[in-house]
Amino acid sequence: MSLLDFDKGQLSNLEESLRREFVCVSDNGSYASSTMVGCNTRKYHGLFVCRQPRVGQGNFVLLSSVEETVIQRGREFHIGVKQYGNGIFEPKGHKYIESFRYETHPVWNYHVGGVRLCKELFLHPSENRLFLKYTLLDAHSATELSIRPFLAFRSWHELTYRNDAACTQVQFVEKGIKCCLYPGFSDLCMQLSSDCLVDIRPDWYRNVEYACEADRGYPAREDLFTPGVLRFRLEVGKPVYFCAGTSLLGKSDVPDTLFRQGIAAAGSMDSIENCLEASARSFIVRQDKRLQVVAGYPWFGTWGRDTFISLPGLTLCTGHEDEALEILRGMVKDQVGGLFPNMGSGEDAAYNSVDAPLWFVWAVQQYAARTGRLKAVWEEFGPAVKEVIGLYAQGTLYGIGMTEEGLIHAGKEGYALTWMDAVVNGKPVTQRDGMPVEINALWYNAVMFAMEAEKACQPRGKNSFCIRWKPLMDKFPAVFKQTYWDKEKGYLADTVKKDIRDWSIRPNQIFAVSLPYSPVSEKVGQLVVDTVRDFLLTPRGLRTLAPSDSRYKGVYQGDQAKRDMAYHQGTAWVWLLGHFASAYLRVYGEGGKAFIEKIFRGFEPALREYGLGSIAEIYDGDPSYAPKGAFSQAWSVAELLRIREMIGG
Repeated sequence: MSLLDFDKGQLSNLEESLRREFVCVSDNGSYASSTMVGCNTRKYHGLFVCRQPRVGQGNFVLLSSVEETVIQRGREFHIGVKQYGNGIFEPKGHKYIESFRYETHPVWNYHVGGVRLCKELFLHPSENRLFLKYTLLDAHSATELSIRPFLAFRSWHELTYRNDAACTQVQFVEKGIKCCLYPGFSDLCMQLSSDCLVDIRPDWYRNVEYACEADRGYPAREDLFTPGVLRFRLEVGKPVYFCAGTSLLGKSDVPDTLFRQGIAAAGSMDSIENCLEASARSFIVRQDKRLQVVAGYPWFGTWGRDTFISLPGLTLCTGHEDEALEILRGMVKDQVGGLFPNMGSGEDAAYNSVDAPLWFVWAVQQYAARTGRLKAVWEEFGPAVKEVIGLYAQGTLYGIGMTEEGLIHAGKEGYALTWMDAVVNGKPVTQRDGMPVEINALWYNAVMFAMEAEKACQPRGKNSFCIRWKPLMDKFPAVFKQTYWDKEKGYLADTVKKDIRDWSIRPNQIFAVSLPYSPVSEKVGQLVVDTVRDFLLTPRGLRTLAPSDSRYKGVYQGDQAKRDMAYHQGTAWVWLLGHFASAYLRVYGEGGKAFIEKIFRGFEPALREYGLGSIAEIYDGDPSYAPKGAFSQAWSVAELLRIREMIGG
């Protein structure tokens, strides 16, 4: 039995149902996403969302939704759900849903009068194609079904409105139709697996409303184009497929065969472990002829920092070392002067990140440890790692450079260069310029790993790299302690700038204990872990600021400016738990496993409350720790998978 089974009683609460979202992703990054009752609440929702490289970057919503109507004895029962302005729902098809299940793919069961109907959704694993499978389970008389598609043809970040530029002509194809609203877009081909009657009635449905966008302070209404309806007969036990894609079905394409093959290859979400593994696959996509990590759904693209942090959990902890290698190789191609992109790639890359290059070194380190091929890994990635170290030592963009004592500093007016990167009205919420504690923990780990690898590759004779760095690294722990530690306070400063220490209690200090090479003693490490546990730990992640701080914001809500003010000022982040667990187990050993396993197992209910089968980006710092942000986040899932491995999963 799936963890993600919901009965009529649970589905009848529309407010709760609209908070539960799913996403199905193909290997090429195309996706289908909505709520579990099929009502879109975000501009990012859509049944068929894919790339359109001739139009622009990112994803584009082609098919927003469909509305089905069951027709029996001249009566029509509308089983779709859509929200319009002023909170009006029409139709209200959710009242006919008997159950919803997501085990390998989304499945809805409807009871309409004397009709029992099953609807299933599946994306082709490698082609731009959506399948909706309709199976009549029971009926007391002749039954028909009509499908009305709603088209958007716009960027996932935007909304569309009725306009004269849209091409509303509809072309007939075998057992269906195709449409293309604007030049440069692919055709949207919509076909059935059975004969059908096509009733062409082009029209716009106005003021479709997306409640989540309204809550987030964004424009929330758009107009959707519908070309008409496709109507067909249903017979008990004989499924009919609706297929939507950027090309016509080939003569050899049998929807039933493609559907069965895809479902057989999908993972079953019958446990927290299997849900996390299945979710992990959704973030690994092949786009622009390279394997990439999508940072999160529904709105994130490829981010360098997120890629490196997520890589071990998504790939190494799921047995996909080959994918880790391919992703690392692809990212090295984007390295410029030692830096890695914060977001984007190629000409669209932005390099405003001080930690992404250091997380790259950590990812290489994790890959080498997992494969046991340190020499081979270093031969391939050693030059890129040493380029990072050399660049940081000599100084580079954004004020990145090294002090005489070996500490790294960074900072530029108007930029937030660490992972705490929220900016409001051109001003970082947490500037953290100077010497952030986690940057120097990552730096120490990077140089120490590089020396380890250099020694392994040149076990005898003089090694110029080690000769250069060993004296500085030998002194580094003492310098680090002198810079960040205060015995009376019992924890590490968050940042230091011109000898001014920021004593905000933040989670960044945990990295000084969690990384393979730690610059702090066992005693200091224990005090740091205890401080983080006592002030920052929640059941859903580490708070980004202690509640005792006057700047603490325990609830993440409001428009973008208000949300960004809370983003790193109290909001809890799941991904930090991976390093908390690593640090905790380093300090408390085997005796600490029960505590960490309790945290891990505590996420089972979270799989049902927001992103179905996945883990959210962030949670409120205050009880009840409500999920917020992206409903499925790569590094949240990845770090829970690493925790599973730490506790022996």
